[in-house]
Amino acid sequence: MTRPVAVAITGSIGAGKTEALQAFARHGAATISSDDIVHQLLREDAEVRTALLERFGTGILDDAGNVDRAAISSIVFADPEALAWLEALLHPRVVAHYLDWRESLAQLPEPPAVSATEVPLLYEVGGETRFDAVVAITAPDEVRRARARVSSPEQREGRLLSDEEKLERADFAYVNEGTLEQLDDFVAETMRALVARVAP
Repeated sequence: MTRPVAVAITGSIGAGKTEALQAFARHGAATISSDDIVHQLLREDAEVRTALLERFGTGILDDAGNVDRAAISSIVFADPEALAWLEALLHPRVVAHYLDWRESLAQLPEPPAVSATEVPLLYEVGGETRFDAVVAITAPDEVRRARARVSSPEQREGRLLSDEEKLERADFAYVNEGTLEQLDDFVAETMRALVARVAP
């Protein structure tokens, strides 16, 4: 198997998905974030820019004339129809970017054993079928509120599956209420299990 074992990291806002992704990188996985792909599309994809301006107008541009993600977020999180439109615009491009990235890893002379991708809406969009394994990161509500940069994460999570369902469906699950070192230990153990799948 030349393609790395493809792992998706999912979970709720403030659960620690980004920290888990960073831990996977420390332990040798190739990593990419869906959020970073979206940022790149907003900056560099001319078709995305044109569609956004046609839909939302020039008020979504910052002083430098670039698409301001915060301005778009303030619109779509209060408008389910606009959010659905935005996701329909971006989601296929995010998936294509990810699959191209994963294919490029397989072409390397020495591909990494594991590739890890942060995908917040994994189960909600049926994205788990594109991965070999899923890691779910959750945390108690009070912990997530303390970490999240929004006053009430639940306001942005009305469409999301419950933590309990994510934990049940995932191949590896972790309740992230401890230290970063404990999260790192979990990721290290998970990496060992994943690498063992492809060991000769």
